[in-house]
Amino acid sequence: MPILATIKPSLYKDSVALMRVSQHLLGEAGVTRATLLMGTPANKAMLADADLMCADLDAARPADLMIVIDAETAAALESAQGALAGLLDAAPAQEGASFAARAAARSIGVALAHGERPALAQISVPGPYAGAEAMKALKSGMHAFVFSDNVPLDEERALKRLSLRKGLLVMGPDCGTAILGGVPLGFANVVRRGAIGLVGASGTGLQEVMCRIHAMGEGISHAIGTGSRDVQDAIGGTTMCQAIGLLAADPATRVIGIVSKPPAGAVARKVLQHAAAAAKPCVVLFLGGDAAATTWPAHCVPVTTLHDAAAASVALATGRAAEPTARDEAEERIAEAEGRHFARGQRFVRGLYSGGTFCLEAQLLWSAQGLRVQSNAPLDAARAASASAAHGAIDFGADDYTVGRPHPMIDTSTRVERIAAEARDPTVAVIVLDVVLGYGSHPDPAGALAPAIAQARATANRAGRHLSVVAFVCGTEEDPQCLSTQQATLRDAGALVATNSTSAARLAAAIAVVAGRARDARFEFVQTPP
Repeated sequence: MPILATIKPSLYKDSVALMRVSQHLLGEAGVTRATLLMGTPANKAMLADADLMCADLDAARPADLMIVIDAETAAALESAQGALAGLLDAAPAQEGASFAARAAARSIGVALAHGERPALAQISVPGPYAGAEAMKALKSGMHAFVFSDNVPLDEERALKRLSLRKGLLVMGPDCGTAILGGVPLGFANVVRRGAIGLVGASGTGLQEVMCRIHAMGEGISHAIGTGSRDVQDAIGGTTMCQAIGLLAADPATRVIGIVSKPPAGAVARKVLQHAAAAAKPCVVLFLGGDAAATTWPAHCVPVTTLHDAAAASVALATGRAAEPTARDEAEERIAEAEGRHFARGQRFVRGLYSGGTFCLEAQLLWSAQGLRVQSNAPLDAARAASASAAHGAIDFGADDYTVGRPHPMIDTSTRVERIAAEARDPTVAVIVLDVVLGYGSHPDPAGALAPAIAQARATANRAGRHLSVVAFVCGTEEDPQCLSTQQATLRDAGALVATNSTSAARLAAAIAVVAGRARDARFEFVQTPP
């Protein structure tokens, strides 16, 4: 296939803009891959790992844009090149406008020179430069929302030490979402304002909890992302503890919700000390942590799932006791009905997730049902696997799947390919999918996945098998993509649509258990008596 590999000298585009350009190019007929990255050493290494690095890109400097496009034909490649030029070119300035009005500020220093005094800087530049920009923001008295990843750990530590001294927040690096005073940052959903303040070291986890709270009739005062490394020993939970303190002092916040993968031991104790000092009801989800081994402050309610994090927060905000969600008998009825249709040999569940927290939650719930799950983001290293095998849960947002591609919340093509592959596997009984809505996400993710779902079920049917597809949508009616419209699209394609991530994982586990039980029963039936 013809390949274009070229450099655009001194052309900077942030990572979100590059993901959007890639998505547009992938929509061009005959284009199989479109990769746009700044010419940093880290990005060159990622291209090399993906077998996309070539001699034409060796000369790229960190300020240069590297472009790699694969196409099926020379004509398709030429068409993609034409489209690329239009996507990268800036719109012409209006006649008579001043230079200051025409030119977007290319740095924090230029913005400040224009006389603006913003409260926050949103930073999305290559990782090697993000730390310096965030440092400028802090020194100028601004909070920093750092969307960029690949920021050196020492720089994150230095940023957060300075933020403590100056009483400012550093959200990130690698912070995917936040809502401050109703203003969305990064990937965020449209939710009502309310009395529940959230702090999260998990992007999609934070999105799911805020969307569940919205669906339950309550709202969000602020949702503060910290970046996943914040809860590691090396950083010490700096932003999480600061955020808890800010929410404790906020008169509009009555309940605080904390969402994270298990912090390091010392960090967990520090976070709970700040929660205790907040003197407000707190709901704490350390997803995958050992709640029984933790000493909880009197007004802190531990939960184990994303749904219960939302439900407990809403209960406390409305003056009710927080209780674990009861078992859903409807899930068991659906599982039993699905199980009657499986062919011999079908027993495995395959989760194809765009959100890493959803992938983790599913593994925890499936393991609790006795399913041994493999993953590229496993609960323990012994279960590491990037390819489907037995019961599997794949995080398609992990680095091994996003090198040279936009994030799966923007580009569905990787999961579309995997759905087709799983449908051809005679051992697969159920596929699980998440669909994430909101600002920055694919404009119609369910519409992009629906043909693959319908085709997968048809493929299994032609082979004399039944295939269950379980899906859920993380979003709201007010999101640009509209929750109910996305759910209807998935149902029309034949998916079983759960209302939340926890229910989807539990339903999939129930179906897998029924499928395994049916297989065991069939096996016993055909055995020859001694």
